[in-house]
Amino acid sequence: MTADYEKELKSINYELRNIEIELKKLTERKEELKKRKDFLADNLLLKRSKEAGEDCKWESNDFPWYSKIITILNDIFKLSSFRPNQLSAINSTLSKQDLILIMPTGGGKSLCYQLPALIDRGNNSRYTLVISPMLSLMEDQVMQLQSLSVKAEMFNTNTSTQDASRIQQMMIDTEEKLKLLYVTPEKLAKSKRFMSKLQKSYSLGLLSRIAVDEVHCCSQWGHDFRTDYQFLSVLKGMFPDVPVIGLTATATTKVILDVQKMLLIQGCLIFKSSFNRPNLFYEVRQKPSVQKECLEQLEDLLKHKFKDMSGIIYTSSIKDCEDLRLELRNRGCRVNGYHAQLEPELRSKIHKKWLSGEYQAVVATIAFGLGIDKSNVRFVIHHSLSKSTENFYQESGRAGRDNKQADCILFYRYSDIFKLSAMVFTQKTGLRNLYSIVEYCINPVDCRRKIIASHFDETWESTDCNKMCDHCKEPYETQNVDITEYCHSLYKILEHAHSNDIKLTAQMLINVWFGKSSKIKSKIVKLPSCSNEMAGNVIAYLLINDYLQEDFHFTPYSTISYLKKGSKSTFLNNNGHKIMMTVKGKKQMTNSASNIKNKPDRKRSNLDNSPKTSKKHRIITIDSESE
Repeated sequence: MTADYEKELKSINYELRNIEIELKKLTERKEELKKRKDFLADNLLLKRSKEAGEDCKWESNDFPWYSKIITILNDIFKLSSFRPNQLSAINSTLSKQDLILIMPTGGGKSLCYQLPALIDRGNNSRYTLVISPMLSLMEDQVMQLQSLSVKAEMFNTNTSTQDASRIQQMMIDTEEKLKLLYVTPEKLAKSKRFMSKLQKSYSLGLLSRIAVDEVHCCSQWGHDFRTDYQFLSVLKGMFPDVPVIGLTATATTKVILDVQKMLLIQGCLIFKSSFNRPNLFYEVRQKPSVQKECLEQLEDLLKHKFKDMSGIIYTSSIKDCEDLRLELRNRGCRVNGYHAQLEPELRSKIHKKWLSGEYQAVVATIAFGLGIDKSNVRFVIHHSLSKSTENFYQESGRAGRDNKQADCILFYRYSDIFKLSAMVFTQKTGLRNLYSIVEYCINPVDCRRKIIASHFDETWESTDCNKMCDHCKEPYETQNVDITEYCHSLYKILEHAHSNDIKLTAQMLINVWFGKSSKIKSKIVKLPSCSNEMAGNVIAYLLINDYLQEDFHFTPYSTISYLKKGSKSTFLNNNGHKIMMTVKGKKQMTNSASNIKNKPDRKRSNLDNSPKTSKKHRIITIDSESE
């Protein structure tokens, strides 16, 4: 009997194990199918949204309000015609349709909610609620609207108690002629009194539509996610028949889907204009390692190339903003700073002086941003990297809104990567977004517009650029160079540092690689046959392609980015695996880097410009024992 029990127990255990294995397989398959189902459903909705947005009926002049639209366009906004997708967006929001409008910076998004707000439909006191994250944008638009005799107000953290009471009374006064009310998402989320007035306003039939500017901020997959934007998910439930219009200059497919779900407007109309601003010239310049040289270049640009022209210079921090402002003013440049820590009155004063031309340029933090509408901005200079391709596209897009040629110059140096990565790594897509703009900078050959287009899921032919970027204007020959040996050397250094419980920043790694560090003493690696500048680009290339990875550590005063081997490091165990990097060559160069580096009398590539005095490979000996 005991033997029978043991036999049956063994059989049951065996069968249960098989069932567990099958259940695991089925569960995994179930998850795969659910993900695929969600993907197909989302993309089907997105496809239908885009197709509905492409319906030519929205461009029609058959709508009953068309004649009034044209009158307002001509008489109030002093415009003679619409830009692409403006009429479609206006017709659809007046038809009480929810929509998302993706239009490049300077493309005229604000008109798509400002003009409809002036159309009388029943009650003359109906107004449009505009939700915007940028105080400067609010101030700029309210000033412009008021100059056009349009009743517009703004409500934010800087609004006085007296003005707050006045504005909230206007929201529920049927005798008022309020047309546009600007509010920050933070104020919306935190002011119960404001929300109470908004609900009362809706019940009185005064809330005409809700415009959500910079709508990509709703999505955690976006480049500028803001927590308070999540509060906006309650609006559609509270005001179901109020049309929502979401506006942005930058949104990937994933972000659009996320925004639709969050705002409860799945399947809404989508109008998308081309990202391209044909009048903008894109250029990347190598940022000098010496601050004085960088200042000299900026001074030269302001006093010569951009003399008597208006522009913006973006920096990565408030400290950099203040330092750059002081240095340029000491050199006689008509500039001032603009950042979040300035008093509101001073910001407004600087803003107005820049608009009037008293200041040639505003030095601004990229984190704060300038949401202004100044048509004659002839240049936007990035003193350092933006946090993402989306940020760069929006910031550079502040130039040339009058459709005349303007310059967008980005100063790139690899060390700026690690200043910014320590600021963004806690965000869901912070590092991925940062690395996208690094890729834009170190790409030595592709049309700048083509790189931007690819990021926004658009196709672009370099021939369509019309030589309006540095690569298309003056193309260089390029080479595919094998940097596998360099990667092996870096890994040897990192492995030895790890074995000695030493962490290396990017600059420390380069110093050890070039034999300039006395801190680490172990292995033997060859001195790289390239400049310090190109070594930084090699590290950046390995970083954005996952051969290297950042490792962040907190100190009481800052966050430090160290480097370690990345997820693709295992690939190098395969002897046949090579890491190829495209580098810019000389105009007439035909030789590979491997041939050139052994012949110092011939032209060399950017990846092989070590001092000509050394004909042999120097060896970095990093310990007392040789291999």
